[in-house]
Amino acid sequence: MNKYATILAGGGGTRFWPLSRQEIPKQLLNISGNDIMLNDTIERFKGIIPQENTVIVTNRTQAVLLESIMHSSVQKSNILIEPVARNTSASILFAAFSIQQMSEGDSLMVVLPSDHYITDEPQFRLTLDEACTVAMESDAIVTIGIKPTFPSTGYGYIAYDQEPIAVQPVAVYDVAEFVEKPDFKKAQGYLASGNYLWNSGIFIWKTSVIIDNFKRYLPRLYNTMLPISEALGTAREQETINRIYPLLQNISIDYGILERSDEVVVLSGQFGWNDIGSWDALGAIFPPDDEGNIIKANHVGIDTRNSIIYGNGRLITTIGVDGFIIADTGDAVMICPKDKAQSVKDIVDLLKDKGMLEYV
Repeated sequence: MNKYATILAGGGGTRFWPLSRQEIPKQLLNISGNDIMLNDTIERFKGIIPQENTVIVTNRTQAVLLESIMHSSVQKSNILIEPVARNTSASILFAAFSIQQMSEGDSLMVVLPSDHYITDEPQFRLTLDEACTVAMESDAIVTIGIKPTFPSTGYGYIAYDQEPIAVQPVAVYDVAEFVEKPDFKKAQGYLASGNYLWNSGIFIWKTSVIIDNFKRYLPRLYNTMLPISEALGTAREQETINRIYPLLQNISIDYGILERSDEVVVLSGQFGWNDIGSWDALGAIFPPDDEGNIIKANHVGIDTRNSIIYGNGRLITTIGVDGFIIADTGDAVMICPKDKAQSVKDIVDLLKDKGMLEYV
């Protein structure tokens, strides 16, 4: 069975503002020092999925830049451009229909976010290969959960049954429920219980399986998108996409299918996974100094501890700062307590409300 990777790369990375903007979001930035995050993602599954079988779903704003800097193995024809954002369910169904058209039949589809950081790539490949085997040998929706190492309030969680339903080629568990980002007390309880995993956003399934799930759980979205499926590879493809996409239901894959389906199973992964979703996640990439600071700036400080300081070259000075994020990109400065890192997106929403789109 042909294997395809689908990378969702249309987000704006609003929790990483002001570094991440709509035209150049974090997945198109080199944050780790290796390559842009999108290319790191493509390189990571080398040997498991043919890199030329990479499908990228993005938007019009980012498509031109993406074409110029993405991994050389990806064909431009494999970039699917959404004319408007309609959440992850629409992106995934669009990709599933496109993969079926490319491969002329059923294929294995691996869905990957574009902005993760993984330290143990050999172990990641092993786990992904095992997950692909489980999906090929069943009609299950397979996800990879991450064994939590601390009570995170920034990640979603997966509750799973304690007894595995299979142990070969790897232990596989039925998913009990998907849980949204909890408060700290709940996160502590999840960690202590031992039967919760972080939701990595990595999914593996046959295209036929996920399309059948769309028919069952999101029939309105499925039926509305059928004309796009029928137009793929024809002269009317672009016109049909532009006409139909604004009519599509706006719903995430988690709400639309994963929380409803009884066919979802999970594998536990331990490969140094981190979702670089906000400024406070930089500690997963860069070790803090002796004062607990992560400094990527021209910085001079006095009594400065446990802070993240990012700059664009001009001098940043701090006195008596403890537990703050300071990010300077030349045209904007963002300052907030580290425990408010998830709220940076609210500033982006406020800028939009005020019509200050040049900063967005």
